[in-house]
Amino acid sequence: MGTFHVGCRIANAAERRKGVEVPKLLVDTGCEYTWIPTPLLESIGIKREKRDLLFVMASGQQITRSVGFAIIHVADTFTVDEVVFAEPGDIAILGARSLAGLHVTVDSRRKRLVVLGPLLAA
Repeated sequence: MGTFHVGCRIANAAERRKGVEVPKLLVDTGCEYTWIPTPLLESIGIKREKRDLLFVMASGQQITRSVGFAIIHVADTFTVDEVVFAEPGDIAILGARSLAGLHVTVDSRRKRLVVLGPLLAA
């Protein structure tokens, strides 16, 4: 799959009026979590809810990061998800969990996100 980036808005789940624009996130279906630079999350009051979660990088290196809760807005859709407090050197990523919550899929040929059809119900 070719790589591409999207912009989004991150909002504080407890105080929705507190939000910040993130102009460039790598869309990565192989990464479970969404990674947002720590200064952006802290600027809107997102708290570290889980500390020292262990992650394995593509290089095989193991690192720990904190995770908080945020509302992620992309285009005309949004979801609530856990976001990683990315440190300097980390890549800002829109991960698979957020993509599923946004109810979008990746059109790798056109390098864009596409809204899925109706939600299935029992």
